[in-house]
Amino acid sequence: MEREAAEKRIQELRDLVRYHSRLYYELDNPELDDYEYDLLYHELLDLEEKYPDLKTADSPTQKVGGEASLKFEPVKHIVQMGSLQDVFSYEELFEFDERVRSVIEKPEYVVEPKIDGLSVSLEYRNGVFVRGSTRGDGFVGEDVTHNLMTINSIPKRINCPEVSYLELRGEVYISKDTFRKLVDAQEIVGERPFKNPRNAAAGSLRQKDPKISAKRGLDIFIFNIQQCEGKTFTTHSETLDFVKELGFPVSVSYNRYKNISDAVDNIKFIGENRENYNFDIDGAVIKVNSLADREILGATAKYPKWAVAFKYPPEEKITTLLNIEVQVGRTGAITPTAVFEPIQLAGTVVSRAVLHNQDFIDAKDINIGDKIIVRKAGEIIPEVVALAEKGPNPGTFRLPEYCPACGTKAVREDDEAVLRCPNPDCPAQLLRNLIHFASRDAMDIDGMGPAVLTMLVDRGIIKSQADIYSLKPEDISSAERMGEKSAANLMASIEKSKKAGLSRLLFALGIRNIGQKAADALAQNFGTMDAVMTASSEDISAIDGFGDVMAKSLIEYFSLPQSKKLIEKLKEHGVLMEAEKKVVSDKLHGFTFVLTGTLPTMSRDEASAIIIASGGKVASSVSKKTDYVLAGEKAGGKLNKAESLGIKIIDENEFMEMVRE
Repeated sequence: MEREAAEKRIQELRDLVRYHSRLYYELDNPELDDYEYDLLYHELLDLEEKYPDLKTADSPTQKVGGEASLKFEPVKHIVQMGSLQDVFSYEELFEFDERVRSVIEKPEYVVEPKIDGLSVSLEYRNGVFVRGSTRGDGFVGEDVTHNLMTINSIPKRINCPEVSYLELRGEVYISKDTFRKLVDAQEIVGERPFKNPRNAAAGSLRQKDPKISAKRGLDIFIFNIQQCEGKTFTTHSETLDFVKELGFPVSVSYNRYKNISDAVDNIKFIGENRENYNFDIDGAVIKVNSLADREILGATAKYPKWAVAFKYPPEEKITTLLNIEVQVGRTGAITPTAVFEPIQLAGTVVSRAVLHNQDFIDAKDINIGDKIIVRKAGEIIPEVVALAEKGPNPGTFRLPEYCPACGTKAVREDDEAVLRCPNPDCPAQLLRNLIHFASRDAMDIDGMGPAVLTMLVDRGIIKSQADIYSLKPEDISSAERMGEKSAANLMASIEKSKKAGLSRLLFALGIRNIGQKAADALAQNFGTMDAVMTASSEDISAIDGFGDVMAKSLIEYFSLPQSKKLIEKLKEHGVLMEAEKKVVSDKLHGFTFVLTGTLPTMSRDEASAIIIASGGKVASSVSKKTDYVLAGEKAGGKLNKAESLGIKIIDENEFMEMVRE
């Protein structure tokens, strides 16, 4: 490649790597398989090595991981949490051994499976777990202590009096079994499922609410001691033995080898048997065992010279696309699924893969009868990679224009790739809507799970959410494994759910784009279901955190005759249509506030909670209806608009005086 072409390609690769690196490390929403990303990264690395004058300090090859998120407090790592150099061939492993032997006469190696998760640091002082953080860019990570506290396999205390300070490095992951259950649960309620276990683990660990992290079944493996005050070690395997004795989970295997051939054989064995692990691995790591030898070998600006990570290529196979089935989800999303001739991938037989939407099908240019390439994303979820060969049917498969379950004309919003059935009474959406309605975060009807609801729907006893409140004990007790006592308990739970309140009810209705937080904001701002149903788009958009899309979803939902009929039926059954009274005073009653800038001692969420608890309202934008603008440092355009409209601007001290008066 000529220099001019190389310079152009280097810039293209840098843009691609930065883009996909941000998706992977910061947004937990990768578009590429790890192997595909690694190939792009190493093409860039090779070109920069060939043309060193084109290498720049801001190149992604000079950085580790991603940036720390602003959602969490930053943590500076005393010992850098670096990454390992990746290799993709056995020849490169032998080359690694040659480099080591040029410095160390008789090296000993340790080989471990490389778990595909999120790298974290755990810190202990005097035996107590005091802080946990993500890797971030290797130098600065995110404080996720509260979320790590929810992982049962992380000891909160350790019995080791001689060690005053211990920092460990580990990999947070989700097991394959847990991941399958998580994806099944997401699909039942119509949520977009995680693409792979690594994506799920990263997204779960970086939640602001530890309760969400606790529900995800996170686990951890420890693979390194970063710092230890009070005890010394001579080998890496010795540190793993020590950590294991303290009660930490470590790699299921860490074998020692005196020669590279045996180490490579073990790496091959791990790759051939990776489907037998109950966690996702994307490679194997080979490390020099002696800590003294590691000091001699040293490191480059980015990688240690005493270890490399061997990456396994994803297994792909060609099969024939037999059919494309179309299903309707809880939110009305019409999802196509590929049905193909069964093939064995990663140790299991697969014959189906989700095709997502029409854009995905168009991009692959596939139709029934074509030969397609299939692989398992993250070794678990089958996915169609590409077209291998066109079959007898010309053109590309088209999704139906009408809902296959109810015949309603399907719609596609301008900002979405998904085709939807807009009919809330669509029978295909009924079961998923009911499961969501009865779920813990919605109406919390204990005992009314998917199995019970499926039975009631199949028998035609329930045809809408309101029918839940018409149930009789005999409707339930006749079900398999549901006796009179179970029926009585469920009836009591149904009765109790009537008092759940407006916030839970709004969330339970399953309105598009309205989650728990939005439902709570609606309830607190409007107070009653009638007020929410008659609110204007302008009134809804004015709520802090809302926008035109959310307002449009609400207006569209409550304009449907079916929705109005459902609310009336729920009212008739005595379901509470008012917000839980969270107001502790009426000092701010009738006043609307807009918050802007950074307040000295409290967050804007905390200030909003005080306003609502004192009877006031919080809006997201300044208008003539605004009474006060509560401003902190670095206030922007909202402050300027308030000044132009002559609206009173107050600081935190004035605000607290108003609340205390």
